[in-house]
Amino acid sequence: MAARKRQKAPDMFAQAAASRAAGQAPLAARMRPQTLDEFVGQEHLVGEGRLLRKAIEADEVPSMVLWGPPGSGKTTLARIIAGLTKSHFAPVSAVAAGVADLRRIVAEATDRLGMHGGPGTGPSGRTILFIDEIHRFNKAQQDAVLPYVEDGTVTLIGATTENPSFEVISPLLSRSRVYALEPLTAEQVETILRRALADEQHGVAASLRPEPPATLSRTRERVDPKGRGEGESAVRIDIDDDTVAALANAVGGDARIALNALELAVNAAKPNDKGVRSVSLADIEEALQHRAALYDKAGDWHYDIVSAFIKSLRGSDPDAALYWLARMLEGGEDPLFVARRLVILASEDVGLADPHALQVAVAAQQAVHFIGMPEGFYPLAEATIYLATAPKSNSTGAAYLRALQDAKATQNEPVPLHLRNAPTNLMKDMGFGRDYKYDHAFPEHHSGQQHLPDKLSGRTYYVPTTQGYEQRIAEWMQRLREKAKDS
Repeated sequence: MAARKRQKAPDMFAQAAASRAAGQAPLAARMRPQTLDEFVGQEHLVGEGRLLRKAIEADEVPSMVLWGPPGSGKTTLARIIAGLTKSHFAPVSAVAAGVADLRRIVAEATDRLGMHGGPGTGPSGRTILFIDEIHRFNKAQQDAVLPYVEDGTVTLIGATTENPSFEVISPLLSRSRVYALEPLTAEQVETILRRALADEQHGVAASLRPEPPATLSRTRERVDPKGRGEGESAVRIDIDDDTVAALANAVGGDARIALNALELAVNAAKPNDKGVRSVSLADIEEALQHRAALYDKAGDWHYDIVSAFIKSLRGSDPDAALYWLARMLEGGEDPLFVARRLVILASEDVGLADPHALQVAVAAQQAVHFIGMPEGFYPLAEATIYLATAPKSNSTGAAYLRALQDAKATQNEPVPLHLRNAPTNLMKDMGFGRDYKYDHAFPEHHSGQQHLPDKLSGRTYYVPTTQGYEQRIAEWMQRLREKAKDS
């Protein structure tokens, strides 16, 4: 009897420790959904009838890579999958883990498979290896995982904010499904915030009570939408609907930032003589100003600095662009992410005003990929200065969008006969290729023939500006059009 009592004591201490941890954990961790019905967003993946949801419910989950922006629910979804499939969840961060950690997890997974059978009412014996920021694993580390994904020792769920096509090795990618998560909408973030305000057990109020919640039960207490409970011990929070909506709109779809900012603002608010903590829009704005100290580079900081960088380049301000570049690199931003943004801007905002801009940007991307950091700042800085000082034109994108509008409206418009290929006699007899004019056989290598469908004859999509090299293009195109009119 005494022995049994002694065995129960450690469990009581463990429960107390778990309770304290639950109360002290960040709000985003306390509010983590446990089921697909609680999960907010990503309906295209886990909505009723969607393929991934059906795979989860059928306990036939493949290895996968969850690709999406910060705060969109990648880690949460992985944990839900593990829970619903009765799998052991083995999380590692690619920033801190190494091959030794992977081998330990694989060894434990092998033992677990030996102790348990296949999926059933109890633990399935399956191990879900969750690798956060999998794009930070090098090739050797990813190769170490591959054999155990192949033989089913572990089911891999990788999470990344970067395009897995570039960051995950092909053999591992070919054995995994890639699911793209979308940023949460402001309305979805607002739903999450209201849940945190209304949940007395795990929400904002939980960390403010003298006694932390006793268990991690997901049972929701009945409270009103502003977080006021029915009991006298309930923490009372006063925050109006407009302030909640403003916070939801300010975080760029990142629920983690929204929850952490809400918790910071509530914790900083002083209760009045009735014990009510009032949170204003100014409090929320103040909380968001501290995000650089609270959140890693994958959060709101990431989007704000990148936005400032791009807009400085577009605004032909090399000094500001270099400053924001330095802020990104100093903060640990992936240099290849910066390089990709430069390549995009070279086409989107410089375009044909300086055709060399794209060459410079691509060369910078290749150079950074080749030499890495810290020296990689040289080609990035060179490309930044070049693009910032280059003439600007968005005519390329504008031309494509105009053409796209007509293309969508004329999907069934046939290709003119004279433009069709005629590899067989039958096709030649049907008129394919007939009357085609070979442009190199004409003066100035230009025949002036019609290339658009008859329905769209005369349409103009590309309108060159007078910026930089585009002025030469504009003069040449005008010359050809005048020649076509005279012929």
